[in-house]
Amino acid sequence: MSFLNYHHLRYFRAIAQTGNLTRAAEHLRISPSALSIQLGQLEESLGQALFERRKKRLELTEAGRLALDYAETIFRSGEEMLDALKHRVPKQRQILRVGAVATLSRNFQLELLRPLLERPDVELVLRTGALRDLLGMLEAHAVDIVLSNLPVPRDAETDLRSHLLDEQEVSLVARRTHPRFRFPESLEGIPMVLPTLESSIRGPFDLLLERHGVRPLIVAEVTDMPMLRLLAREADAVTLVPRVVVRDELRDGSLVELRRIPQIRENFYAITPSRQFPNTLVREILDSSRRIQKSSPKGSPTKGGKDRKKPAGSSVQQKGGDRSPRLR
Repeated sequence: MSFLNYHHLRYFRAIAQTGNLTRAAEHLRISPSALSIQLGQLEESLGQALFERRKKRLELTEAGRLALDYAETIFRSGEEMLDALKHRVPKQRQILRVGAVATLSRNFQLELLRPLLERPDVELVLRTGALRDLLGMLEAHAVDIVLSNLPVPRDAETDLRSHLLDEQEVSLVARRTHPRFRFPESLEGIPMVLPTLESSIRGPFDLLLERHGVRPLIVAEVTDMPMLRLLAREADAVTLVPRVVVRDELRDGSLVELRRIPQIRENFYAITPSRQFPNTLVREILDSSRRIQKSSPKGSPTKGGKDRKKPAGSSVQQKGGDRSPRLR
């Protein structure tokens, strides 16, 4: 039976937190050489390299990230043992680190993660940022999964998979009804709030208007979905937005839907890498998405108010320039 040294884990965690052997040694008040020996003994006992050196910084390997998760659980369990002896019941919890693109709908994220939020044995760590930064965190094992409205091309270097979780219909919404509204003719010269050109729904929408020779008056272009939602509520304009973003406003009547555009959809993806030690909660998210789609009759509206046509969780492989939905 292999022997696991509690102090080795403590030293390992200190190095992981600082990313530097010398600073960790100073914090632990031991010499760097002694700390290096202790780390070597832990790696030898585990049969895995826990760190790799990148630009004068020690970065966790995949095995190192997994070992750190277990180390945190062990330390937490130690604390819980002390709590239990003080007549408090300890609880073991799993941790899922989620990265979400800053422009992603908060409503969609909430619906996706709600089952985990309701579980007492799960702790969620949520981070937002630009897709490029989040993919770097995914590669460094700082997050387990990235949620995005764009897929990433799969190649030999990154080996990332884009799993289609959901498709949401896009709608034109406004604060008040527009009598005799006809799409797209009625948008000629009308003030509009639109997603920016980087959005996956903007290109198809512009192309659709161009085909009909319609030119609206663009009063704002927004990258962030929460800001798009805010402007839809406050501006006297027509807003192009995925329905899930303004779901609550459509329900309470503060916004009205002028037209649903079924040929344009916002896609939502889970981006995962190939892992030797995958987080089991990631698989639960993907499997849950599959079950929801299978339980929805073909062609019938689902929770998001749309018809699902593609199997959720399927791996999507697209070239870098082939990211727009159906219209081109």
